[in-house]
Amino acid sequence: MTDAVTYELVKKEKHTGARLGRLRTPHGTFATPMFMPVGTQATVKTMSPRELKEMGAGVILSNTYHLWLRPGEDIVKEAGGLHRFMNWDRGILTDSGGFQVFSLSKLRDITEEGVHFRNHLNGAKLFLTPEKSVAIQQALGSDIMMAFDECPPYPCAYDYMKESTERTSRWAERCLSANSRPDRQSLFGIVQGGTFKDLRQQSARDLTALDFPGYAVGGLSVGEPKQEMNEMLEETTPLLPENKPRYLMGVGSPDSLIDGAIRGIDMFDCVLPTRIARNGTCMTEHGRLVIRNAQYARDFRPIDEHCDCLVCRTYSRAYIRHLVKANETFGFRLTTYHNLYFLLKLMERVRSAIMEDRLLDFREQFFESYGFNKPNAKNF
Repeated sequence: MTDAVTYELVKKEKHTGARLGRLRTPHGTFATPMFMPVGTQATVKTMSPRELKEMGAGVILSNTYHLWLRPGEDIVKEAGGLHRFMNWDRGILTDSGGFQVFSLSKLRDITEEGVHFRNHLNGAKLFLTPEKSVAIQQALGSDIMMAFDECPPYPCAYDYMKESTERTSRWAERCLSANSRPDRQSLFGIVQGGTFKDLRQQSARDLTALDFPGYAVGGLSVGEPKQEMNEMLEETTPLLPENKPRYLMGVGSPDSLIDGAIRGIDMFDCVLPTRIARNGTCMTEHGRLVIRNAQYARDFRPIDEHCDCLVCRTYSRAYIRHLVKANETFGFRLTTYHNLYFLLKLMERVRSAIMEDRLLDFREQFFESYGFNKPNAKNF
């Protein structure tokens, strides 16, 4: 039986672990490395599907936990699945709900069978198992489902991380058994292990033995230094199959997208560009621009003079600042559009650099322009 989602390796860069590929899904084929906007509640905040398409988005994320709570996976299924429900005819990836269980619920009890916890909206008791997570995702109808895992906090004691990582591997096997239609929806396994090299390596070996159609690297970008994240990627990605996609979960700052691609990552997602946009922070070729600042009150230039997005071609910093300061929704729509466009175009540039075997040079130039090379450089 053919997996619903497959990966074609197109090219490996000469001097790094970076690679060009094609991710084939039931709803289109998309070039990698790629950034995937996050649509937690079956919508990318303030953006329409039409806008996402015109800026070049291919796969977007939706959140299993939140859609389980409201409107309920039964309603989404009755509507014909997420694609019809939200009018999106390109790729959709749903996470397992595991991260939200551990990040939103303060009262939880982790057992071998699953996790008992409280609904963060009304306090009701809930129980989520690997099988239940897969069943919800099957009802949602996403192209890519994620295995149910535990994402321990950083820092974490070695003994607990070892116990957690081993349990995640056992849960992964149960998730794989629960996927009754792999020809319609593909399930990706999630490598855990925190910042412990031996646990990362063991997790990767455990999951690759199960032969998932794709693999995610989870439990990073949770507070650890960037250097440690990169070191964990270097320990992990060489152990993952070359003919399967590799997905780094929850990473979306420009430097980490480039550094992740250098280490062989194909897929990224993060709420960062949309979240900071609602605070009036924009990504530009020369670093962060906080549009709320008074210095832009009479600045009639675009957000980024190097950007050709609809926002930068049409509106000024002064106007967008006015909207954001006045708490007008349109202002947040404009900053969100720009930030998503910026990252999607950044990944286009990364792909071009890989094709021409110059990704390290591109990294150096981009980091210099963005300000990452400055002492005490601010990041997101």
